[in-house]
Amino acid sequence: MLALTTLVGGFATLLDSTIVSVAINSLGNQFGSPLSTIQWVITGYLLALTMVIPLTGWAIERFGARPMWVASLALFLAGSALCGFAWSATSLIVFRVVQGFGGGMILPIAQTIVVQAAGPRRIGRVMSMIAIPAQLSPILGPVVGGLIVDSLSWRWLFFINVPIVLAAMIMSIFYIPAGAHAESKKLDVLGLVLLSPALATLVYGLSLAGHNGFGDSGALTWLIIGAVLLVAYIVHSLRPRIHAIIDVRLFRSRSFTAASMLQFLFGVSMFAAMFLLPLYYTQARGQSALAAGLLLAPQGAGTLIALSLVGKLTDRINPRPIILVGMLVASIGTIPYVFVGQSGNEFLLGAALLVRGMGLGAAVIPLSAAAYQGLGKADVPRATSAVNIIQRIGSSFGTAVLAVVLEQRIAVHGATGAGKALAFGDTFVWTLVLTGAALIPALLLPGRPEPDPAEPAPRPAEEDTADARSR
Repeated sequence: MLALTTLVGGFATLLDSTIVSVAINSLGNQFGSPLSTIQWVITGYLLALTMVIPLTGWAIERFGARPMWVASLALFLAGSALCGFAWSATSLIVFRVVQGFGGGMILPIAQTIVVQAAGPRRIGRVMSMIAIPAQLSPILGPVVGGLIVDSLSWRWLFFINVPIVLAAMIMSIFYIPAGAHAESKKLDVLGLVLLSPALATLVYGLSLAGHNGFGDSGALTWLIIGAVLLVAYIVHSLRPRIHAIIDVRLFRSRSFTAASMLQFLFGVSMFAAMFLLPLYYTQARGQSALAAGLLLAPQGAGTLIALSLVGKLTDRINPRPIILVGMLVASIGTIPYVFVGQSGNEFLLGAALLVRGMGLGAAVIPLSAAAYQGLGKADVPRATSAVNIIQRIGSSFGTAVLAVVLEQRIAVHGATGAGKALAFGDTFVWTLVLTGAALIPALLLPGRPEPDPAEPAPRPAEEDTADARSR
């Protein structure tokens, strides 16, 4: 029930990341604003989401997980309601930033709560539950958004969050323990001032690069600023007697370092491909946003199948082979899109997406669990913040790279008909190449961790009874 509670709250913020994308044109028409302005409805939300992540670990240590969980839900709820009542493009953008500040803390807090509660023996099973929103939201978001835009007012894109978040807040009272937070530590203000803007400028620079190419002066300027701030933060965090907001000393752990590298490359290769899939259906095949979302549904079904199986398996065996097999299966499911044309067989593509979804679901759970191997319970909050930061930068970088490649291939093959379909096929080749790069850190992951001495090993009968109770 604890995992289910965090799942409900996490689903709202992840759904909101994708649900609005299908309504950008409608919002621009509603407020009479150009695309360059209304695009900040998405960009502002994502930047706020990214900037607040470094603060999460310290806030959990300082105030406790449950108070911060409820506070972040409340802030996200307030931002959602305000967005629904927005009267102009400017007010909507401002309220989306408020919404993003709340939403950015929800997922890291959820991961921290369940990882600390589960312990090393059940981390795979609980991670498989809280991974559901992350896997399904890119697929369900366009479908739900399309239905709302076609049938209801655009305001319901935001009002839909209200009952979901309220349910999560009520469930929190009953199922999230109050717990005890650690001794109060002073906030690393200088680290926050360096790291949060570094992340925001890097994500924004990558977003510009995705639109204009990596040679664009604006993109290069923001990327350089972000890199300088990030290096300055690393130097600052390594100073003696600094309780850094993100502890870079966590990377002394082989498992954490390898898992972090893999999280970045996995985001680059696999999750950035989710950027291509809906674009292929809407641009190369002329499908509506709603139809594209429905055509992507097999990937969600495949993910659910894998999540139902791989969680317990991760707790029982070495996660490394599961990750490698998952990446291989996801790559196989991507291959048909390399050779796809303007009128590819929809049954074959749907079957490929089912396979791809199973591979993604199989890889992401042991990968998430591997990041916590060898870390103490007190390290979990800041480790979770670091993992979420790496995931977000990797996904942004991968999306920018694939956007640039797609633009270049369209210039070669043409922007209409079969030429555009060929351009998408060439771009999907890059996802397979980048997956090959991700195999290196996957091979560096350590084997099965030793049992936690603080947690006595249960007898098989006891473990089965505990599983039944958890269900």
